[in-house]
Amino acid sequence: MPQKTYTKQALFLGILLMATWLVNISLGSVDIPFKDLFQIIFGSNESKESWNYIVWNFRIPKSITAILVGSGLGISGLLMQTLFRNPLAGPFVLGISSGASLGVAVLILGSTFLGSFLGAFSPSSYSVTIASSLGSFLVLSVVLIAIKKIRNTMSILIIGLMFGSISAAIINVLSYFSSAELLQQFIFWSFGSLGNLSWQELGVFSGILLFSILFLLKSIKPLNGLLLGENYAVSMGINLKKTRTLVLVVTSLMTGVITAFSGPIAFIGLAVPHLTKLLFDTSDHKVLIPSVAFTGAILMLICDTIAQVPNSEYTLPINAITSLFGAPIVIWLLIRKQKSTI
Repeated sequence: MPQKTYTKQALFLGILLMATWLVNISLGSVDIPFKDLFQIIFGSNESKESWNYIVWNFRIPKSITAILVGSGLGISGLLMQTLFRNPLAGPFVLGISSGASLGVAVLILGSTFLGSFLGAFSPSSYSVTIASSLGSFLVLSVVLIAIKKIRNTMSILIIGLMFGSISAAIINVLSYFSSAELLQQFIFWSFGSLGNLSWQELGVFSGILLFSILFLLKSIKPLNGLLLGENYAVSMGINLKKTRTLVLVVTSLMTGVITAFSGPIAFIGLAVPHLTKLLFDTSDHKVLIPSVAFTGAILMLICDTIAQVPNSEYTLPINAITSLFGAPIVIWLLIRKQKSTI
């Protein structure tokens, strides 16, 4: 595809991202007209101080969180699909999300067994984030050890899936012995949420994600080489072990921090890379990485706009909305691929 076409499509994605962002922050339980919204963002609207508070302390942080989550999950999914050469691989195949869920489950549900110890760590936004981060770090450590011991990429994938199964089993045991109140609290966390971050937490979140993405940019050539197979990549002079380690660490870091701050959010990382490849018709990661970031951000903003049920006090679980969007896309891709092989 010509470079001019890529530029036009990138410009289209940029305009669409800005449009979806404006729609996202304009809709909610309180109706704010676009005219007043622009005055709040670019100037001041002293007549409606409550609107200023809603926009700057809730809607804008939530929309930025949606952009970061969508971009991070989309890039993570692309990396996993490239590394394992599996179109159904997603950012959670390494068990990072399961480890994060296990950390939160131990904090919330573990009081049944460790009540005296966990009493000082009552569940709050900070303690849940720390517990989720520790769980993610535990799985990441196992993955890094596996990289040193195992050369086969698919074996690392299997280890990640098995660790996810172990984490799920422990969570099930903790859930079985927990009270209804604690179980409900954990279930609400598992629904995912984009609206719980302060500006300070958002700064930490965005800093880690941006650092991971910048660290990844120097691996564009090795990623393109992996598309043709590991043997071909080695013949090109690519350090396979170094590239694999970098991809796994960056993916684990992004997935872990997203799960820690926003909870487990499904299907975005699986569906977005396929949508982007259909739009741009290319396998070049120099084009795909920024395009996937934009597409993921747009899709996440759309899902969040639907989840907050405009002009209503109800907010649907973001995880449910992304699944309702993502699952039909994956089914359609499978049917489309099957038809193309007939």
